[in-house]
Amino acid sequence: MNNQNLKRINTPIFPFTAIVGQEEMKLALELNVIDPKIGGVMIMGDRGTGKSTTIRAIADLLPEIEVIKDDPFNRHPTENINTTEKFETEYIKIPMVDLPLGATEDRVCGTIDIEKALTEGIKAFEPGLLAKANRGILYVDEVNLLDDHLVDILLDSAASGWNTVEREGISIRHPAQFVLVGSGNPEEGELRPQLLDRFGMHAEIRTVKDPNLRVKIVEERTLFDLDPYVWVDKYKDQQDSLKQKIIDAQNILDETEMPYEFRVKISKVCSELDVDGLRGDIVTNRAAKAYTAFQGNKNVLLEDIEKIIVLCLRHRLRKDPLESIDSGYKVKKVFEEIFEIV
Repeated sequence: MNNQNLKRINTPIFPFTAIVGQEEMKLALELNVIDPKIGGVMIMGDRGTGKSTTIRAIADLLPEIEVIKDDPFNRHPTENINTTEKFETEYIKIPMVDLPLGATEDRVCGTIDIEKALTEGIKAFEPGLLAKANRGILYVDEVNLLDDHLVDILLDSAASGWNTVEREGISIRHPAQFVLVGSGNPEEGELRPQLLDRFGMHAEIRTVKDPNLRVKIVEERTLFDLDPYVWVDKYKDQQDSLKQKIIDAQNILDETEMPYEFRVKISKVCSELDVDGLRGDIVTNRAAKAYTAFQGNKNVLLEDIEKIIVLCLRHRLRKDPLESIDSGYKVKKVFEEIFEIV
């Protein structure tokens, strides 16, 4: 069976707009897709709450991207250094790469075949998961169980947009721009505060308690499993509408502005909460602008900041690794005081 047939018989992915509840997680993912420079999202919550389903669903929702055909790094034709050369291009779905828990550094970063490099005089590079994830989403389930060294590599690449592999004096560098999404269950241990701080946003998800809502979630999933094609068709208009809203937001993001007084107040909130460094200020500014653009506006309003500030700051308050993450009450309280919300 050829690849085309295989692609055709792939089961559809559960539609993003059909996911019930989990608004925090959905919003954080939408904003990171609008502006990947926000720095990714850490999703902490109970098992079986649809974390993986939601992340796959947002990747499936996004518009296809143009890439150089058969390029291992999914590069756009204009990205290639040798611009005089003409390339065949194709459109592909946004890459969604799952990082397995037992992944080694070589599997993540890629490897250089030293023997080939020395005998044949060519750089023989075998791309890793970071190459596959370029211009897409890299999802790490149970990121809190991943080796700290690997988490560091992922965060460095996500922040710089590049991955560098060095072996025996040979160095390869390739683009690795992706939205890093980590998820985990707090019962299995938290990430170290230094690593947690480097995730742009932090979404908390809880098991739905309302019996009616639970029944609705179970029914939706059952109907989808019975006939996924019919189910996907049912949500087509909603999916198309949200996709267009995200594209429109990406297009006006650069024109979105925030009043100086709001920027000062955001920094006051960070200072009052004793947030280390300036990452909290930067991410809150970016996320507020992305949310404003998502609403189809170009001027940040007070309610836009209110909507995202907890997601951007709650995970930056901890000083003691044994202390649990504040649910956002403290951030909300300080925000209301400084922005004088009665």
